[in-house]
Amino acid sequence: MRRILVTGISGFIGSCISPAIKGAGFEVHAISRGMKAQSATGVVFHDADLDDTLQVRQLIDRLRPSHLLHLAWYAEPGLFWRSPENVKWVEKSLALLKAFAESGGERAVFAGTCAEYTWGAPKMIELVTPCEPATLYGIAKDSLRRVAEAYSQSIGVEFAWGRIFFLYGPGEKPGRLVSDAIRSILDKKPFATTDGRHRRDYMHVHDVAGAFAALCESSIVGPVNIGSGNALPIRAILTEIAEQLGGTQFLQFGARPLSETEPEIIEADVGRLEKTGFVPRFDLKRGIADAIAWWTRQLPAL
Repeated sequence: MRRILVTGISGFIGSCISPAIKGAGFEVHAISRGMKAQSATGVVFHDADLDDTLQVRQLIDRLRPSHLLHLAWYAEPGLFWRSPENVKWVEKSLALLKAFAESGGERAVFAGTCAEYTWGAPKMIELVTPCEPATLYGIAKDSLRRVAEAYSQSIGVEFAWGRIFFLYGPGEKPGRLVSDAIRSILDKKPFATTDGRHRRDYMHVHDVAGAFAALCESSIVGPVNIGSGNALPIRAILTEIAEQLGGTQFLQFGARPLSETEPEIIEADVGRLEKTGFVPRFDLKRGIADAIAWWTRQLPAL
């Protein structure tokens, strides 16, 4: 059985990754700071700190994973775009990749972002659309991808880069569009938003996890968009939420201006993703229902 080491397994995507990765036939190990080694969920957790390069190297030398899935990054809503933490994560990620490669690792898959692209194209195509990111977050991710890709090619390690578009679903933090809309309407409070005519490519988090599992199992290298390939108007997404909750009266379209820097559409071309064999499980209606069900269970405890 192939052995995979996963970072960020306690995060939004990472918390969904275990069933998908195990389904692909991997023995799953995870780095998670503050957690004692255990395997009750079918994942063996290792208490290690990615800031400690020596500790990480010793763990990798002991495990000798054939695959590496690196999801961890600083992702505090509203703050990650320009945080200096992005620079630290470039350093940590390169050290992780180097340790993995030097231990005999075969294939690494890292999480990127659609914020690497230059906005404005009707579809973002991995090997066609230019990458000129406008934020420190996007610049850090794009820089990491370039160095990691060149390094991996030079030493014969397969390297793939999953560019995540927009996502939602169970476990989403407050401060993001779908989670905030659901919480507001469940609380019977007005939800102020833009006119909602700009279109964004949203994917349910379980499908994002499934796409990463498929990418780990495949032999495709280089950047691969992780998205639905179907950008919907924000108005349509919010209306679906409100209709399922019976609260369309709480939506206040046009109450907030849309930033001049926001493009009309951000949509993934998913041709390369489809070559991995990945097939999404959730359409918008089913995905929103799943997110609502999760938040409905959480809110009484908040």
